[in-house]
Amino acid sequence: MGVQEKPASAFEKLTARYDAWYDTAHGQLLFDLELACLRPLLPPGPGPRLEVGVGSGRFAAALGLGVGVDPALAPLRLAAGRAVAVVQGAGERLPFGDRTFGAVVVVATLCFADDPAALLGEARRVLVPSGRLVAGVVPLDSALGRHYEAQGLAGHPFYRGARFLTLAEHRRMLADAGFTISGACSTLTQAPSDDPVGEQVHEVVVPGAGFVALQARPWPSPEGPAPRRRRASQLHVASATDSPAPGLSRRADDEEAS
Repeated sequence: MGVQEKPASAFEKLTARYDAWYDTAHGQLLFDLELACLRPLLPPGPGPRLEVGVGSGRFAAALGLGVGVDPALAPLRLAAGRAVAVVQGAGERLPFGDRTFGAVVVVATLCFADDPAALLGEARRVLVPSGRLVAGVVPLDSALGRHYEAQGLAGHPFYRGARFLTLAEHRRMLADAGFTISGACSTLTQAPSDDPVGEQVHEVVVPGAGFVALQARPWPSPEGPAPRRRRASQLHVASATDSPAPGLSRRADDEEAS
């Protein structure tokens, strides 16, 4: 039996296919609905905002997130072209100092992470005390989540490396990482199909919704660790000559049939 390919490797090799999906009618409709879920949960204020698992920068550019990190280099080149400041690295080991960002956004990334609990712990570390995490997830206990899991089991080049979690598992993982859920939106209650239709975005979690956005605030820490400031020389800005790093990756396209 061969070694299973890391998700970041699939996104590295199939960047053009992954990014082009967003320009299809199918991709644009789902993208717009997911953006409508995420936008109301972003905290106000200009402070720097980070997307972990930024991929090609579609969400970061649309949501005005200034910084993005991802292990796959080829998608980062596209994100840089969308005016996102990109850094190559893994979400489980963020190359930023403590209390750096006013918001951390994670969209369809936890399912691809080597260690999603560690990723959330790092998100909490780099958030300012008043900051917010916004996590967009595809729950396993939804028709869309089960559809993507089935595609992965059938060998889909992106989803075969994913591990989908139920909404309850996401909630527990957030709590274990030191977060309290402070807001939610959901959409995509329709059955998966090749011809999706527009639908409502709900400002609550609708049971069975295929996309759920959760806003979470870090628990206050009476003492907390001393800030770990990392020198600028330790930040790795992606360049055309760099090679990809292992770790986490992002949203897959939906083009290959299960």
